[in-house]
Amino acid sequence: MTSQPVVVAVVVTYNRRELLETTLAGIAAGTQVPDAVVVVDNASTDGTAEFLRNYAGSVPTDIVTLNTNVGGAGGFVVGMERAVLDHAADQVWIMDDDTEPQPEALREALDVCGAYRRETGEAPAFVASRVVWTDGRDHPMNRMRPRIGASGESRSMAARVGATQIRSASFVSVLIRAEEIKRHGLPIADYFIWNDDLEYTARISRRGTALAAPASVANHHTKVFGDAGADPGPRFYYEVRNKLWVYTRSTALAPWEKVLFTGASIRNWTRTIASSPNRKVLLEGLFKGVRHGLKAPRSNAEVLEGIYDLREVHQPVR
Repeated sequence: MTSQPVVVAVVVTYNRRELLETTLAGIAAGTQVPDAVVVVDNASTDGTAEFLRNYAGSVPTDIVTLNTNVGGAGGFVVGMERAVLDHAADQVWIMDDDTEPQPEALREALDVCGAYRRETGEAPAFVASRVVWTDGRDHPMNRMRPRIGASGESRSMAARVGATQIRSASFVSVLIRAEEIKRHGLPIADYFIWNDDLEYTARISRRGTALAAPASVANHHTKVFGDAGADPGPRFYYEVRNKLWVYTRSTALAPWEKVLFTGASIRNWTRTIASSPNRKVLLEGLFKGVRHGLKAPRSNAEVLEGIYDLREVHQPVR
């Protein structure tokens, strides 16, 4: 990475035109803006495609329109590959269409990258923004896992550059080094939604450094304030299936982490079901998720066949 890295933002959108406008406006209003923005439209039907056809933002925008909704996971596979191969990105800044980066978000993340490299001679694998809800409270849906067992020296090093060490982050304003994408591959498209970010960020940080930059802030415009346990409805299926894939099919976590996180997930699922007025829906999602979690996820090429042709950045290393 040079002193002036090429930064490409990747935004995945589906049927949230007004929120997408807010996301793109937030990117353009930054004190530092990316060199380009890749917008992946997941076959929206709410006028998003028309909006994007007429969009003339101040940052060069590359629009990729898919003919099928492949979820956030599939959209990020497409967008991240495009950023690395077509735009020669050094850093890829990814976010959903309900993200509103605040003016200092990108600059602060890049400053942490640069400071950490000057201190250690090595670049962090990724830097995640602090994610807040619309009222400024830290958003529980985007809670970052701290790096358990990090040495005092490494924690002090992170603190000196205004950051903390983490193990994983959400895909809501996270700046990922392109070399890590080339080394570890892309996210897993078959996750569709939920936990694709856990698997991917944990995969690239298992033997690398991941940092959270509190001064880099992004708003997450969810309808309600809460985590994945806030009455997820039918989407609970993806929570269960995808977590099982992380724990049984991925190399993202060490064996002891899989045991620890599995126990935590079972406790959280139990609480979610017990407190939900839609227990029948959640129980159906639980049993279906467990059943489908026994089978490995499909390859990215299989999921995206006929929608997008993957080229040089292929499946993740298992």
